[in-house]
Amino acid sequence: MKAIILAGGKGTRLAEFTKLIPKPMVKIKGRPIIVHIIKHFYKYGVKEILIASGYKHKILFEYFKNYNIYKDLKIKVINTGLNTLTGKRIFKLKKYLSNDEIFFLTYGDGISDVNLKKLYQFHLKHKKIATLTAVHPPARFGELKLRGGKLLNFDEKPQLSEGWINGGFFVLNQKFFKFLDNKNVMLEREPIQRLIKRKNLMAFKHNGFWMCMDTLRDKQVLEKKIK
Repeated sequence: MKAIILAGGKGTRLAEFTKLIPKPMVKIKGRPIIVHIIKHFYKYGVKEILIASGYKHKILFEYFKNYNIYKDLKIKVINTGLNTLTGKRIFKLKKYLSNDEIFFLTYGDGISDVNLKKLYQFHLKHKKIATLTAVHPPARFGELKLRGGKLLNFDEKPQLSEGWINGGFFVLNQKFFKFLDNKNVMLEREPIQRLIKRKNLMAFKHNGFWMCMDTLRDKQVLEKKIK
């Protein structure tokens, strides 16, 4: 089974780093965040990774050219264009997938402990074209636990227990490409909305850890939280 990682954006909200390197190459615990994502896929038996690059493609390409942490892991970095939006990036990778293949898709800036085996089985059970992972977003502000005036705990960026957002770990059938074409569109807009309208999108609820790295603050929190 293959996984596509979208890694072509400019990451302007993390400009402290992305002026020099693509966002997926920003390091968490001494490793690029995209490596943490790849290791998670490998843990669940995904042995082929397609990286849809764009901004600073050459840095990603050179890094993974000789990347051999696992002997049976194949990584291909494909330049999908500098200003290409997520929908078109996926469309450009169609030729790397077989006609009846089911594949994973995620973004190059989000880390989760989602059980990919359970996600995949959920997708097969419901027989829809697409499944996304629904997650609880981190709170925007830190949470204080108080007893009277005494501070019991301060969680800098806790996970909310209510509300769901797209956590970015998808399972997709080949039929998904019928919802894409050569138009430069965002995956999250027209293609996803069309899937919902046709009742062909399921949501797998994940209550565990999830966090994306949008800002320097997010990076700092991830450094503390990731194991």
